Amino acid sequence: MKRDIYEHLRAWSRSKERKPLILRGARQTGKSYALQWLGETCYDSFVLLNFEKDPLLATLFQETLDPKILVTKISAYTGKEIEAGRTLLIFDEIQESNAALNALKYFCEEAPEYHVVAAGSLLGVKMSQGRSFPVGKVDFLDLFPMTFEEFLDANNGTALRALLEGKRDLLPLADAFHQKFVTHLTNYFIVGGMPEVVAGFAGSGGFAKARHIQETILRGYQNDFAKHAPASDILKLSRVWDSIPSHLSRENKRFIFSAVRRGARGRDYESALAWLKDAGLIHYCHRLAKAAMPLRSYEDPDIFKVYVLDIGLLGALADLPFDVLYRGSRVFHEFHGAFIENYVAQQLVSKGKPLHYWESSGNAEIDFVIQSAGTILPLEAKAGINVKSKSLRSFRDRYPELTRACRVNLLNFQQAGEYENYPLYAVLHCTRDIASMNIQL
Repeated sequence: MKRDIYEHLRAWSRSKERKPLILRGARQTGKSYALQWLGETCYDSFVLLNFEKDPLLATLFQETLDPKILVTKISAYTGKEIEAGRTLLIFDEIQESNAALNALKYFCEEAPEYHVVAAGSLLGVKMSQGRSFPVGKVDFLDLFPMTFEEFLDANNGTALRALLEGKRDLLPLADAFHQKFVTHLTNYFIVGGMPEVVAGFAGSGGFAKARHIQETILRGYQNDFAKHAPASDILKLSRVWDSIPSHLSRENKRFIFSAVRRGARGRDYESALAWLKDAGLIHYCHRLAKAAMPLRSYEDPDIFKVYVLDIGLLGALADLPFDVLYRGSRVFHEFHGAFIENYVAQQLVSKGKPLHYWESSGNAEIDFVIQSAGTILPLEAKAGINVKSKSLRSFRDRYPELTRACRVNLLNFQQAGEYENYPLYAVLHCTRDIASMNIQL
């Protein structure tokens, strides 16, 4: 399936300032597939080394990290010729070999003519940084679950995506198009953006096939808890992970440690929560003490919401029947609008946007506050079409110097007085000026 990251991979392969590339992301987001696409599309050949499937590969890096010698060893081991600039070297699951990770430094310094890419889980790469991480010697790209736009591509909606991306105003779309987008969005809310799940659904497997794959992925994550986490945290990880749907089902979605287990304190579960974050399975959305730039300087580290990396996995984790969710617009209203918020969070994170929210001392709350084009943008995410904006009004009264305020809901595009209204399927239009993949070159 086509992924937006392909163009960034292609640009890396052509860059004169290219360094070895590490593609980071949670498990099952399609990292290995994307790198093999790069090898097949932009090079004469590629050599794939998977350090998890073949643990003996790590022994090739034990005696020396000289890149010229390593290339000779890899060629002899795989039986494949490696030509500088024409063969792509792929180090998959690189977190399983710290020596291979460190070798990237020497490919950068001593053999830049070789094109080397690596894929690794966010958690594994992060854990390796304290030992011998090649600081400043690698490029990074981050891969997330498929966005709604990518989902359209995978489901015969490429022309619809082009129509959406070409829109430059707030005039309503023809209702025929609006309803098509809402139908695709309903599917996306149930299927989500994990590539294998999307492929199963798009290949006529339907929702049943999608849910089966989702459950398999969730079991895989549980296995990762047992395999990679400290023994003292395994049970805590499961408790925190399983508690997320109940947190999001409340009207006040703030993460509360005592809701994980009665009497639990932050210090008892902080490491488990951090593990899930480092693994890329959850995203924090911190409350702002003040809506001022830079937002990160005003976030409260102790008060936050937690969203799951993928909206489809959220539905499976909560064990919500997909056939029930598909009836009418029920999927948009479950969990006190948690699907809406998790969806918006997922789309924003995919474009490198940190998540923050704001609340007043009263009952006003803005679901997301982001930085956009040198200003601060309040973003209210709601499920219905009968939209009131009391919280936006409260926010604007508190910060009258801010010039924009946005709502995303099931309504069509429109300028509603002082508010910009975007349909949920076009949430990224709010941030189009800053939407880009997080690439460090």
